[in-house]
Formats: sequence, C-alpha cells, structure tokens
Amino acid sequence: MKFPSIKTENEISKIEKSCRIVAETLTLVEKFMKPGTETLEIDKIAEDYILSKGAKPAFKGYMVDGKKFPYTLCVSINDEVVHGMPGKRKLEEGQIVSIDCGAELDGYFGDSAVTYAVGTISDDKARLMRITQESLMLGIEKAVSRNKVYDISRAVQEYVESKGYSVTRELVGHGIGKNLHEEPPIPNFVPPLLHRSKYPNVKLEKGMALAIEPMVHAGTKLVRTESDGWTVRTVDGKPAAHFEHTVIVDDRYPLILTIRE
Repeated sequence: MKFPSIKTENEISKIEKSCRIVAETLTLVEKFMKPGTETLEIDKIAEDYILSKGAKPAFKGYMVDGKKFPYTLCVSINDEVVHGMPGKRKLEEGQIVSIDCGAELDGYFGDSAVTYAVGTISDDKARLMRITQESLMLGIEKAVSRNKVYDISRAVQEYVESKGYSVTRELVGHGIGKNLHEEPPIPNFVPPLLHRSKYPNVKLEKGMALAIEPMVHAGTKLVRTESDGWTVRTVDGKPAAHFEHTVIVDDRYPLILTIRE
C-alpha cells in the first residue's frame, strides 16, 4: 500500500477551495429537492454551477473497471445506497435522496454527500437520516493524530448498529487530494481479521485529507449492483442514507472542509 500523503498548508488551501465549491453546490441543489423535479435537471444545475466556479465535476468521466460515469452527481433514491444515475426520473413526495458531489479545482479534489428529504417523509426515514449524519460526526471526531483508521470505523459501526441499522461493506471512505480516491481506505466497520490487509489500520497524522462517508441501511448490510453497472441498492429494498465530509486530520479536532452554510 502506498502510504497516505501528508498535505502541506498550500495543498490544504487548494483542497479547501474545491470543497467550498462542493458545499455550495449541495446547498444549491437542496432548493430543487421537491416533488416533480427531474433528477437530470438537478445534475445539470450542479454541473453548471461547478463550471461557473472554474472547477470541473470530479465524477463525470470517472473510470472504474473500464466503465465511465457520465454525470456530475450521484443521485440515489430510497433503497439506492450510492452511485444512482441521474435521468428522466422525477422526485416524489416522501422519498429520501442521497446526493454525492465532487469537484476538482487547480488539480485538487473535494467530495461530500448529503441525504435530503423530498417533502414530508416518514418518521422511519427521518430517523435513518439523523442516525447516519450523527454517525458521520462521531467518525469525524476520531480523525485526529495518534488515532488510527479503525477508530473512525469503530465509532461509525458501533453507533449505527446500536440503533438497529447496518453499514455497507462493499464501499468505503478514502483519502483525497490530487486524486479523488487516495490512500487510506476508511471503512465504516472494523474489518474481520482476514480482510485487514485490504483495509489496513493506518495511523492518522496531522495533515492527512480524508473523505469519511457512512452509508447506512435501515435493513441488512447486503447490497446488489444494478445492470447499469453503477447503482448500488439494498437487497431487501429498505432505504439507505449517505452523508460525507472531506476533513483534514488535526491534533485536537479535524478541520471539516465541506460544511454547508
């Protein structure tokens, strides 16, 4: 494994600028989380805003296993966990919608995700969103120097599971900087012994940039990928929520770069 890079003050400043654009984009699209809005329209609004800031959408054209993601946003509705594809679908009252957004400015990346309510949602969905967001903040609290990756993982997993929910195993958080995905991987669970080489328990150091992103299911942890090769759904059809911040590891409390105003 390539060891995670420690970012300089100049690099952190550049990551912060990208993160500011991401946060502003997520604040903007929240206004369109209404019944009848077409998901492709939301994607276009986000792309136009990112481009207007002199940045590039980080996800558009991103390659995984020979597949190129064609949109600016991941728009995942209800039981879609992550990587949902914008399209002709229109938002409906009572849905929850996870929006994942990334931007690149001057060669550095920012990444963040929020789950929004469309109109009035059920108490169950509202609780799922709240617990997911709280688990993110508990994980972030552990992103301090002298801790290790599994301190973040454990904080998220224990809180989520104590509330009767489960965390995705197939998808994890990550380092970030000159690349959208860098070392180290940040799982939302403490890996079983035989899987720890895939997710090493790296010591955290001041200046590391991390994208911490709990993906939480109301039901079981099992997921499946749709035929489009991107959209990940819960197997049991129960809803999922996704919250993410880009943070900088510090000595006392990490610096959160994607806070929305």
